[in-house]
Amino acid sequence: MSKVFQIIPRHTKRVNGTTLTPEMTIIVTTQSHTTTPFYNGAKEVQEAYMRLYGFDYKKACCSANDFDFKKLD
Repeated sequence: MSKVFQIIPRHTKRVNGTTLTPEMTIIVTTQSHTTTPFYNGAKEVQEAYMRLYGFDYKKACCSANDFDFKKLD
């Protein structure tokens, strides 16, 4: 069973030539039932940011502390 989350950056972050802003909100569906979308190294989050914004989550050294999230289901 999967879960759906809305992920919102907490603040503007500029690292290694990348920029993350609070307007870069995404909706992610995880592959397994979990309480957080960051449980498996944020795999789904990384893929969504690359696909929608061309933002490299790893290059920007992001962590779960940079984001707020809400369960949508």
